[in-house]
Amino acid sequence: MSVCFLSCNAAGMGVLKSAPVISYISFLALYFSFYTVALTSSNSLQDDFINCLHQNTNVDFPLEKAFFSPERNASMFIEVLNSTAQNQRYLTKSMPKPGFIFKPVHETHVQASIICSKKLGIHLRVRSGGHDYEGVSYVSQIEIPFIIIDLSKLRQINVDIEDNSVWVEAGATTEKSKTHGCPAGIYPSLGIGGHITGGAYGSLMRKYGLAADNVLDAKLVDVNGKLLDRTAMGEDTFWAIRGGAGGSFGIILSWKIKLVPVPKTLTVFTVTKTLDQDAGFKILSKWQQVADKLVEELFLRVFFTIAGNNENRTVAMSYIGQFLGEKGNLMEVMSKGFPELGLTLEDCIEMNWIESIMYSSGFSTTTPPPPEVLLQAKSPLGEVYFKAKSDFAKEPIPVLGLKGMIKKILEEEAAVMIWTPYGGMMDKIPESEIPFPHRSGTSFMILYYRSWSDTEKRPDMRIKWIRELYNYMTPYVSSNPRQAYVNYRDLDLGQNNNLKTSLKQAQVWGAKYFKDNFNRLVKIKTKVDPENFFRHEQSIPPLY
Repeated sequence: MSVCFLSCNAAGMGVLKSAPVISYISFLALYFSFYTVALTSSNSLQDDFINCLHQNTNVDFPLEKAFFSPERNASMFIEVLNSTAQNQRYLTKSMPKPGFIFKPVHETHVQASIICSKKLGIHLRVRSGGHDYEGVSYVSQIEIPFIIIDLSKLRQINVDIEDNSVWVEAGATTEKSKTHGCPAGIYPSLGIGGHITGGAYGSLMRKYGLAADNVLDAKLVDVNGKLLDRTAMGEDTFWAIRGGAGGSFGIILSWKIKLVPVPKTLTVFTVTKTLDQDAGFKILSKWQQVADKLVEELFLRVFFTIAGNNENRTVAMSYIGQFLGEKGNLMEVMSKGFPELGLTLEDCIEMNWIESIMYSSGFSTTTPPPPEVLLQAKSPLGEVYFKAKSDFAKEPIPVLGLKGMIKKILEEEAAVMIWTPYGGMMDKIPESEIPFPHRSGTSFMILYYRSWSDTEKRPDMRIKWIRELYNYMTPYVSSNPRQAYVNYRDLDLGQNNNLKTSLKQAQVWGAKYFKDNFNRLVKIKTKVDPENFFRHEQSIPPLY
């Protein structure tokens, strides 16, 4: 029997333990000690919410470990708010902060949260892993006050090797196993709840498709606080939540995901070429021609980064590959399909599946950390401020276009661009199978990424640059609509501005993420949440 290793947002792993029961007297003592704080209208609302929660769940929760607000425990409130937020740009002082944060430890707490939020007229945001690129899971820029329901304590994992499946709660992070894998994200800190709602690509996508393509069932709390599985929610809603993005149809508590086989031995490699080593872009041009056509066991991305100092600045193009098999077989594939890269046996490193995940996440292979490092909730990128955008290329970008692109990249000191190949299984699944539409005809996906630290004096100039690069790339990427990946959320594409967002307004960004699938998503939203309770800056609107 294989060992299945699934990482979680906290230090725990496996079965979720029951929360300690607080006695009625203890609860009253806590309640009245908190009540001595000067009551503001916000504080009064918090008390009403807590009372409502207790009235709507039979499972107690330790107040001091599940409920956080500036009035009650200011330092802990900031710590919890920042704990899994991946983009520091949305944690600055100028950004709106939630009135309070509630961390459910049982599914009935989530059900009660929805019931109480509706009863008290509170706008809520739901956070699983905090990876939303524009922070909509933990910041509301269009509606205040708001609260956060943080699912990081819901991390139960139940593996059924005989059934080749696993139930994973929303707060758990992406799954790891030596001989069984889930075709989910590259980084282990990705919260599985929100990740799969956007489609969820990973290093197995060319072999097995997206994580959302491999979902068998789900548990969802709907707008009425009811807990529904696939049968109870119906096939329309089940279709919508697998790629239609989070925060629109309910709160996902857990997914049942098909486990796929991975070999005992995988091979990884990184081959880096500078501009001087690929002056005529012959290597990069060949990659564009073959990356989506190579065997589906090979996942070969290109990372563009800045190398050298100001005087000798250049662009390094790192070809980072993962092959489901031994290095001898990989060498045969590369010598036949992509000899221009010049891959050698010395470049190839054989390892198991878990080790390959650590490699893809940027951990050292010479002094690798223990697998427990995958339990961390924080991104390996660290605490960064960033702006990102995405594109899909249908045809190879000509040399003239590549020259202009490189020239633009060289303007910045910390620019990153990633090209991810499609093809394989991604070509075989119809674009209407789930809401994620980027299928046959897509050669590769492009991620534009610019980060900076808290000492950056002109972050607006960094954002201006990435928008300029995006505009430059217009002739070389998809059009009508110009497509984008919803898990690389980009509010530049358009956003809702109030409760009654019009279909015409939302269609601007909706078509870019979902193409024609957007219309079906709107119809389903209208059916299951006609009052638009679940909403954010780019949530699916109902028809009014």
